[in-house]
Parts: sequence; C-alpha cells; structure tokens
Amino acid sequence: MLALTPVEWLVDPFTQSATMQRGLLAGTFAAVACGLVGTWVVLRGMTFLGDALAHGVLPGLALALVVGFSPTVGAAASAAVMIAGIGLVRRRSRLPEDVAIGLLFVGMLALGVLIVSRSRSFAGELTGFLFGGITGVTDADLVLGAVVAAGVVAAVAVGYRAFLALAFNRETAMLLGMRPGWTHAALMVMITATVVASFKTVGTLLVFALITAPAAAAVQVVRRVPAVLVLSVVLAELSVVAGLLLSWHARLAAGAAVAVSAVVIFVLALGVAEAQRWWGTRRTAAVAV
Repeated sequence: MLALTPVEWLVDPFTQSATMQRGLLAGTFAAVACGLVGTWVVLRGMTFLGDALAHGVLPGLALALVVGFSPTVGAAASAAVMIAGIGLVRRRSRLPEDVAIGLLFVGMLALGVLIVSRSRSFAGELTGFLFGGITGVTDADLVLGAVVAAGVVAAVAVGYRAFLALAFNRETAMLLGMRPGWTHAALMVMITATVVASFKTVGTLLVFALITAPAAAAVQVVRRVPAVLVLSVVLAELSVVAGLLLSWHARLAAGAAVAVSAVVIFVLALGVAEAQRWWGTRRTAAVAV
C-alpha cells in the first residue's frame, strides 16, 4: 500500500467519506457554539458549572431512552431542572454556589446511572450519548446544531457589551444600566442549548472539553475579548478536524479524539504563552542593560 502524502492524509477522509463530511459539518456547528459560549464560561470562571451542566443532562437522556421520547427534549428538561435546582439551593441555603453545583452534579449523574441500570438494553445507545457519535449524526442533529450555532452567534453579537460587563464586574454592569441577572440567565440558556445540541456530536462527558479547552487556550495567547472569541472558535474547529483525522487514520473513537485534541491544543497554547512571557522578560532585561 502506497504511503499517503501529507495533503492526501489531510484531505482524503473528507473527500472519500460522506460520513466524515457530515461529521465535519456537525463538528463545525458545535465548534462555533462551544467556542463562543466557552469564552464567557472561562472569563467568568464558570467552568465547574459548565461541567456540571454537561453531565447533568444524563438523567433526561436515560429517561428519554427508557420511556421512548426525544433525547433532545430529555436533555433540555434535565438541564433546566439542574439550573433551577442550583438557583433554589443558592437562594434558600447558606451554602456557596459551588457546593450546590457539586451536590446536584453528583445527584443528577447518579440518577442517570440508576435509570440506565433499570433497563440495560439501552446501555449501548446511551454510551453513544455519553461519548459521542459524530460520524453518525442525522439530518435532525445537523439542523439543531445549525440553529443553536446561529442563535449563539446572534446572542453574542447583540449582547456583547452586557456579557463583557458581567464577565468582569457585576456591580459595574448594574451601574451601567444593564441587567446582570437577565444576562446571566441568557448565558445559562446558551450553555444549555450548546450542550444539548452537541451531546450527539462529542458526547455529554466530552463536550465540556470542547467548551473550555479552546477558550482557555485562546485566553493564554491573546488579550482582547473579540480576539479571544474568534480564536476560541478557530481552535475549537481545529480540534474537531484534528480529532476526526485521528479517528479516521488510527481507528479511534471520534468524540474522544476531538476532546483529546482540544486539550492538546490548550497545552500547546500554554507553552506558547510561556515562551511569550520568557521573550518579553528577556527583552525587558536587555533594554534595562
């Protein structure tokens, strides 16, 4: 068998396989939504909440499979219950928000496992939801991904100033006449929609990597928020492409390959940031001399 050239290695999977083409399209929609939403999640220090929401949809998915209704509806309902529960615990108790998130995170995950344990025949299908099935997306999945991606782009464009003010100082946002409560609610809806639209692509256990890793990498190498938003989407898309190529050539699980690619890109960005700081320190020392 002839060895592939670098161009063939990169292009052939997407030109020879309709499944890979659909996977790339689905992954692109997920990358846009995750990259934009992830920027605000990282800037606001909401990564724990994002992780909890990504896992909190499991009971809804499991119940949808057992009872026989739409997994998308089940995931959305489960996420809504978790958000409401976090808000209730935060308002009605003296516990910090991270404690409420942690308790509901574990509780929702355990509830999902209990539901699955009652009907083991659905274990295989649920595994696909947990770890993704980017190469098996349906037309409905593509439509949902496109709608959510477009909605997130529109929301970020319209509410950019409000999201920016809330990301850095809630009190300042209030003084500027904005409504941080509504802005936070809008962000929660965006996170939920992104998780729900992406669970079929990269899985509920792995979507957190695509939400946080590209944005965290972008924050390391650029400073202006608009640049972070754009670079986060670019790096998320690069993660999707790299993951699909890795899964095709190495015969690995596509969702996991995408998640690993995202984390590797973050590590590389961290190295670039360290190199930038080292070079800046060296130049400063040279000027001082």
